[in-house]
Amino acid sequence: MDTDTETRKKPLSRRRVLALTGGALIAAGCTQGEQRPADKTSHAPEERASADGPAADPDGVLGANFNEDPDSVTFAELRDLSASWLRGFVPMPEVTADASHQRAIEKLLDAHHQGYGTVLSLKFPYNHRAIPRPGSSAMTAELARVDRVLHTVLDTVDVLGIANEPFIESLPQDRRSGAMNAFYETVAEHIIAYRKKHFPSRCRTHLYMGALNHLDKPDEQTAATDRWLSFARRTPEIEGVDIHPHVAAPERVQPYLDYILPRLRDDQKFLVTEFSLVQLWKQHLSDTIPTRFARRYHLPSNTPVWKLIRDAIEHPFPEQKWHDFLAMSPWFERNKHFLRDQVGHFRDTGRLAVATYGVTQGAAMTENFGPDKQPWLLNSLYANRTVERPDDGPPAHSYGFFDDFRALQRQQDRRGS
Repeated sequence: MDTDTETRKKPLSRRRVLALTGGALIAAGCTQGEQRPADKTSHAPEERASADGPAADPDGVLGANFNEDPDSVTFAELRDLSASWLRGFVPMPEVTADASHQRAIEKLLDAHHQGYGTVLSLKFPYNHRAIPRPGSSAMTAELARVDRVLHTVLDTVDVLGIANEPFIESLPQDRRSGAMNAFYETVAEHIIAYRKKHFPSRCRTHLYMGALNHLDKPDEQTAATDRWLSFARRTPEIEGVDIHPHVAAPERVQPYLDYILPRLRDDQKFLVTEFSLVQLWKQHLSDTIPTRFARRYHLPSNTPVWKLIRDAIEHPFPEQKWHDFLAMSPWFERNKHFLRDQVGHFRDTGRLAVATYGVTQGAAMTENFGPDKQPWLLNSLYANRTVERPDDGPPAHSYGFFDDFRALQRQQDRRGS
C-alpha cells in the first residue's frame, strides 16, 4: 500500500545502529554475557529511557501483529492505534549469515529502538518435507540458523516464541510419530543452553513454546499436544505456550483455555499471538448481501458476499459504504466487539502475557479473492485495501475493531512505564 516516505523508511539494521553508536555496550537487563550495540538512536529521550529500562514480565498486553509481512504496517499506523507492542514471525529458511537483515527481525529491532515491546516467533516450515531428526546434519543446519537469530535478538526482543504453528507446519506422520515434538524440544533445549551460556545472570527475553491450533476440536487434542504442554510444564525456563484460536464462533475460544491452563504450571502464562473469527466470516461468503444494503447502494439483491468483497478490492469503496456493508450484515454486526470481549476474557484469567492482533489487509489476503478464500481481510484493524484513500491520506479504520483495539491499550503496558 502507498504511504508517505517517512513512515515507510527502511528500519535500522543492527549494523547501522552499531555504526551510529560507535561501539558496543553491555545490553540493558543483562549483567554478563554477549556484548550488545547500545540502544541509542535519534529518538526522543523518553523513548530511549523506555527502550533501555528493565524488562518486566508482560501481563495482559494487547499488541499489534504483522505476521510474515513487516512492510505491511508503518510506525505511523501503530501510533494511530496507540499500540505499544509489535509481533511478527521469521521464516527460518530466510535467515542468512547476518540475521539482522531478515525483514521481520529488522522491523522488530527498529520497533525495540523506538520503545515498543516486541514478540518474535520462529517459523520452521516442514509441512512439505520430513522434519529433521536430532543429531542429523539437517538438525545441525537448523540450529546454526537458530544461533544467528539468537545472536541478533536475545536480550533485545521481549518474547521469543519457539515455533510459529508447528502442528500446521509439519507433516501428519511427523506429528503422529513424535518426530515433530522431538525436533522442537531439541530447538528449545538448544535455545535455553545458548541463553544460559551468553546471559548467565539475567536476560530480558522470555521464552514460550509456539502456537497450538484447532484445540476447539476434540480430535486435535492429541498425544502430540499433550507432549507439547508436558515439555513446557517440566522445563523451568519455558514461561508458557502460545495459542492461535481462529474460530467459527466466539465461544469456541474457551476450549483452548480449558485445555492449556490445567496443563501449565501455576507460574506460567500464555500468549495469543493470533486470534480471529475468520472461520465464521468464511461461512458467510456465499450468502447474499443484506437487502437493505443492496437497496441503499442500488446493487443486485442476489450479489454474493464474496463478490462484493472482490469488487471492493478491485475498486475500493468509500469508507461509509464499507462500514454499511459490515454493519448491515448480521453475522458481522453481532460480532463487531469480538476483539474487545475476547481480550477481556483473556485478561480475566490472570494468565495472559501478550495477545496480538493483525493490523492491515495484506496483499496475499486479496489475491484471487473468491468464495473459497480465507477472508483474513475482514479481521484487520485497517481497511487499507477495501476502502479508498483520498489524497493518499491515512488508511481507513476498520469497523468496530479499530476503536476497540485502541480503547484496550493501557499505559502500564508501555515499556518503561
